[in-house]
Amino acid sequence: MNSLVLTPENLAQVVEVAVATLQKPGAVILIPTETVYGLACRWNDITARERIYRMKMRDERKPLAMFATDSEALLNAGVILTGIPKLLANRFCPGPITIIAPNRDGFTTGFRIPNYPLVQALLAALEFPLATTSANLSGRPNALSPAEALTELTEQPDLIIDAGTIAQDAQPSTVVDATGPKPTILREGPISREMLENALANT
Repeated sequence: MNSLVLTPENLAQVVEVAVATLQKPGAVILIPTETVYGLACRWNDITARERIYRMKMRDERKPLAMFATDSEALLNAGVILTGIPKLLANRFCPGPITIIAPNRDGFTTGFRIPNYPLVQALLAALEFPLATTSANLSGRPNALSPAEALTELTEQPDLIIDAGTIAQDAQPSTVVDATGPKPTILREGPISREMLENALANT
């Protein structure tokens, strides 16, 4: 297990180490975001995804979210970005919102375009999206520091990126199911119901 303290001066070096780590099959990293600390791996790395489920004892019926750098990356990953998903993405991304949209496989994908310098730089350096989830045991409070995450997880990640403690009032992302004719808020977070309703009303 490798641990790096993130500073404004070493962002490029930390991203370089994270990219190298994620190239290894089965690799999982612990990263800060603008909401909470999260676990991340390559989107198509099945072994790493299975590790994440074990690490936080997550119900395998609950899908992981996709982190992508922009709309083009989402389209390349099979997300169908039309209608309400496109509208919400245009209005609130990058930002603390997870949008559930249809994908080309006939299922759905919950995606997020984070608004956090480290994650943006990491995604820009990668040729693939990330599979992510919060770094806490399922059903437990969100981890706001690496120490909180490591005391909960059943396995250690391959790399820890430590950006200090996230503010105590930080909220996980708002989650919106945009697969139907009307969006359904599954979890209200930094982007409120009122903000979503105003965005839809002004179209």
